Amino acid sequence: MSVAIVAFVVVLLIGAPVAVVMAISGVAGVYSLGGERLVGIIADRMFSGVSGYMLIAVPYFIFTAELMNQGGLTQKLITFNNALLGRVRGALSHVNVTVSLFFAGLTGAAITDTVAIGKIMIPEMKKQGYDAEYAAAVTACSSIIGPIIPPSVVMVVYATLLRDISVIDLFAGGILPGLLMALTLLVTSMVLAWVRGYPKQGATPIKIAVMAFFSALPALLVPLIILGGILSGMTTITEASGFAAVYAIFIGFVFYKNLTLRKVWEALVTTVRFSGVVFFLLATSAVLGWFVTRSGIARDAAELITTVSDVAFIQIMLVCLLLIIIGTVMDVLPALVVIGPVVVPAMVSLGFDPLHFAIVMIVTLNIANVTPPVGMTLMTAARIAQVPYERAIIASLPFYFAFLAVIVLLALFPALSTWIPGLLD
Repeated sequence: MSVAIVAFVVVLLIGAPVAVVMAISGVAGVYSLGGERLVGIIADRMFSGVSGYMLIAVPYFIFTAELMNQGGLTQKLITFNNALLGRVRGALSHVNVTVSLFFAGLTGAAITDTVAIGKIMIPEMKKQGYDAEYAAAVTACSSIIGPIIPPSVVMVVYATLLRDISVIDLFAGGILPGLLMALTLLVTSMVLAWVRGYPKQGATPIKIAVMAFFSALPALLVPLIILGGILSGMTTITEASGFAAVYAIFIGFVFYKNLTLRKVWEALVTTVRFSGVVFFLLATSAVLGWFVTRSGIARDAAELITTVSDVAFIQIMLVCLLLIIIGTVMDVLPALVVIGPVVVPAMVSLGFDPLHFAIVMIVTLNIANVTPPVGMTLMTAARIAQVPYERAIIASLPFYFAFLAVIVLLALFPALSTWIPGLLD
């Protein structure tokens, strides 16, 4: 076990990609358990890590998101939400949050949301007098709702990696936490807008608001198609994701008429690149996960947690703190595939509900997207806003503390994660 840990730390410190880190440390760990006798299992483990039928949904979800971006969906959603919230002080910051909420049901990827929404919202917010760093902060922080509200690439990866809970339960379990995150962001942005005197816009005529709604309606149907099919049992995850991609192509060409063959090709290229990263991570994590299981690290982690405290709330808060610390140096998916096989079995053995802990873990890890120094969504939003990353970090602190409050609530009240999945049983 020590050989694998040393290999993991050394290769990580020299700056190797996380997938390479996991591959090398996994091979070292497997060799330390059984020498050359067990090395042959590595290829089998890597294949099993990416051979799940459900993983077909990953590229389809990514492709759907890219098609919607290329098809001009973002502007339609912004126009509709602005019609609803334009008269409220700090309107554009609230619109930013609500658009991210709608967009979350389409993409399931925080970076995608940040780029798609930020390129339109951040320049407009700066133009209307909002601080550039605040525009970057609210865009980045609202974008991390994406992997919580289904469909979620992170949840598909979690279900494939841990295999202790269905992706349907994860999707259903993420609905209330995602809405709670959006609510806390709205409350925080409203308070900040009132304190700082951010502008508000005039009321939108009812006729224009109705037109904006019908213009955005075809796009708003995408999450209903995906979730309705999955939660009703009419389609599998993969079938729903495939149908959503076909529907996105249809409305992009026929209804919005913004899609072209060139844009579809660009969406395909982006899908292949992102999917390649995801599948490489899964393949290498399968090797490391097998070693973690066989070596008893998860059991040792559970024993370590119980030595600190036998109070369930303190135990889960300690793990959340660990996840936040890991999030300062790793993005969400790499952090999930590295730490998941260790902490999930440990927490389940301590008596935690697998679905409850899964949602808490996914929410906590997603805060890594705005946690420096690796907070990719915050870094991306800062670049779009043309503001120093350090100023964006400071501006994001009120939203960051709001997210921490959400984590505490999810830890205290498991029903927030398990109530909706329970209705589907």
